[in-house]
Amino acid sequence: MPDASDFSPDYTAAQARFRGAALGLGWHLEQHPIGQKGPDGTELTIDVARFGDDKPKRAVVVSSGLHGVEGFFGSAVQCALLEQVLGGWTPEDGAGLVFIHALNPYGFAWIRRVNENNVDLNRNFLLPGQEFVGSPPKYGDLDPLLNPKAPPGAMPVFMAKAVYNIMRHGMPALKNAVAGGQYDYPQGLFFGGSGAQQTQTILKEQLPKWVGGAERVIHVDFHTGLGKSGTYKLLIDHPWDSPMVGKLGEAFGADVVEPWEPAQGVSYAIRGGMGAWCKALLPDTDYDVAVAEFGTHHVLKVIEALHTENRAHHWSDDDAVTKAAKNRLHEIFAPRSQAWRDEVVPKGIRIVQQAIDAALSTA
Repeated sequence: MPDASDFSPDYTAAQARFRGAALGLGWHLEQHPIGQKGPDGTELTIDVARFGDDKPKRAVVVSSGLHGVEGFFGSAVQCALLEQVLGGWTPEDGAGLVFIHALNPYGFAWIRRVNENNVDLNRNFLLPGQEFVGSPPKYGDLDPLLNPKAPPGAMPVFMAKAVYNIMRHGMPALKNAVAGGQYDYPQGLFFGGSGAQQTQTILKEQLPKWVGGAERVIHVDFHTGLGKSGTYKLLIDHPWDSPMVGKLGEAFGADVVEPWEPAQGVSYAIRGGMGAWCKALLPDTDYDVAVAEFGTHHVLKVIEALHTENRAHHWSDDDAVTKAAKNRLHEIFAPRSQAWRDEVVPKGIRIVQQAIDAALSTA
């Protein structure tokens, strides 16, 4: 039964496990290097496993690790599916599965949410005509709190200041101001980059080869860090009044499907998200990206861990301080609690099974 044992201890183990499981099932495997090495010298790659029709008319895409350290969970779900669930699965004619492992292998390997250029990749997928400039109105005011140019201190004051700002501005406004995506502070949190990153370049080249002729695609992209611990939402790029909200609600459950800009909910508006970009890249395909966002710890603890790791990465010369910050980030986005891991992996598997039923079946 899928459980906590499906989590790999590091990127290298996850990469080897994913490759081995895919090859063991006879899936077609590809590796796309990003030109970086991991802490142990491992070549960092985006690995892709495909099964079914080479030119599918109906496809399910399952991706992990767009936010680096969040890849521990997404990889666990992908590996559990390959090792324990899909061994006897036979696709119908015209159907295909595409598993994309570690969209941000640098962040996965080095325990960062961002890539080698400090870019939050889910803020990097700007649409044609959009420019890599600008920030939410309040981000500049919050920059000294979020991104001080100094290593983490012995007496952290971030949490107290964050609570003050929540009381002053309200949590919804603060989430949008902080996390929506910014392009003016290259060493800051939620930096969307100054240009397209290699993950975007690889997807632009390869995604049309994998599913470009498909009529229908459901793409599940696994994330962690938002919401109540152990629960999840499927965040979609449709407004509340769209018929697709109801359609996807029928497939996955109306209680878990939520547009990115909810009146109430766990998410916030973002700029440069991968979902809208995929839809624009393949305009002739009915393409839906569902961001499967699993809760771990309270949002303030999440932001505090990001803040501390970012300061340590950029400004600390103390290896012990940096290691502690990364260990904390790992815990925040992939809790070591066996109970949490036992709970979330089966839920992730169920989401993929629901996507397969909704997108691939002709019955």
